[in-house]
Amino acid sequence: MNLAFNLNRLSRVTNASFTPFRPSLLHRSLCSALLALTVTLPSWAAGPSTPSQSRLPLEDLRAFTEVMERIKQAYVEKIDDKTLLENAIHGMLNGLDPHSAYLAPDDFRELEENTSGKFGGLGIEVGLEDGFIKVVSPIDDTPAAKAGIQAGDLIIKLDDSSVKGMSLSESVEKMRGMVGTPVRLTIVREGEEKPLEITLERAVIRIQSVKTKSLAPGYGYVRISQFQTDTGKELIEALNKLNAKEGQLHGLVLDLRNNPGGVLQAAVAVTDAFIRDGLIVYTKGRIPNSELRFNATKNDPSRGVPLVVLINGGSASASEIVAGALQDHNRAVLLGTNSFGKGSVQTVLPLNVDSTKGIKLTTALYYTPDGRSIQAEGIQPDIVVKRARVTPIDTPQQHKEADLQRHLGNGNKATKGNNTKGQSDNSKKETTDMLAQDYQLNQALNVLKGMHINATTTSKPKAEKTAALKAPNASKASR
Repeated sequence: MNLAFNLNRLSRVTNASFTPFRPSLLHRSLCSALLALTVTLPSWAAGPSTPSQSRLPLEDLRAFTEVMERIKQAYVEKIDDKTLLENAIHGMLNGLDPHSAYLAPDDFRELEENTSGKFGGLGIEVGLEDGFIKVVSPIDDTPAAKAGIQAGDLIIKLDDSSVKGMSLSESVEKMRGMVGTPVRLTIVREGEEKPLEITLERAVIRIQSVKTKSLAPGYGYVRISQFQTDTGKELIEALNKLNAKEGQLHGLVLDLRNNPGGVLQAAVAVTDAFIRDGLIVYTKGRIPNSELRFNATKNDPSRGVPLVVLINGGSASASEIVAGALQDHNRAVLLGTNSFGKGSVQTVLPLNVDSTKGIKLTTALYYTPDGRSIQAEGIQPDIVVKRARVTPIDTPQQHKEADLQRHLGNGNKATKGNNTKGQSDNSKKETTDMLAQDYQLNQALNVLKGMHINATTTSKPKAEKTAALKAPNASKASR
């Protein structure tokens, strides 16, 4: 608001000393060039139009060229036409939505790095909100994640520079730099009384998109941190390793929390690993090639294992495609909190005049198999579980029958602990600590155990259940 007020004051002061605007050669040539766009734009880019919309508005073009001419005449520093026109393109795309953008050569390279899984920086996925940089999610095992950066944090300063007024690409550029150099982030976080200052050291970000762990005998955990080109292949390899280690799994947790998304085809491949047929996702837009449909294949690397999917406010885009499809197919129980709600498709379109540049343009919206739009709505979990920490309560030592002298034996053979399939003490402690600190994951494991118990009891033949009830060791205990 202050910035707008100062600019208005400036325009009132300087207008008094300006000579009346006279169309220059630049002004006339720009008008001619912009009007020519009406015949050079391809039909799909122009979209459907009425006769009154078939030509670019002449008065608006005159206003554009007048503004450009006044900037050239009066701006405090000399500025060339190329910079002004590129700034205009940036503004034209940034004004559409938070995800459309102009891609200069460096931006193209950055896009390739992000999808390939290796780049330099801090390891956070960010967006714009009210002029500030909002953290969509930190990426696993990066400086940002290790420093405790959280989804929803607002970055208001980078070192000593306010991000207010910066474009998203400018702020990202400031966060990147030489490996090993520090950058100080000033963050506003909900629940904190004052801004936090966190200094991070830039690093080469190498992302392993799929990680696995054993939570308990027969129960596996798969974490997907980002959807990259080979994520579907990595997931299938991870499932095969878990099955080889644990045997037939009783249940699996698929963790998509703080996963900012990525490649659409990777989301389709991940979903396809869990369902055997039917629609996975479809898109709808204004141009014909923006309307796509993706269906599952018959292969089922998951072997129908009971599945719980973890989501939260940092689960965006491709993560929401996977969660929404598995929910619509009743293939998984979704647990956690509402997802981010990024349900739009961006298409990268290279420019004909310079193939090293292009635009990233929102061309369609995602829809789940049941026709739900993800955009600004997100995916709602089946079981809402907010972040918390499990804190065991110490109880006084209790005496049991086995502690009494001369207690009777039961005839059962002694067991030697639980079957941990060779799990080391360190690994067990790490898993126990992980479950204690992560309440959502702890609850997901409990849900899976309940699903397994229910499936086991309901699948037993009736004769087997009757025989079990008539067995001697099934008699009622005396009181």
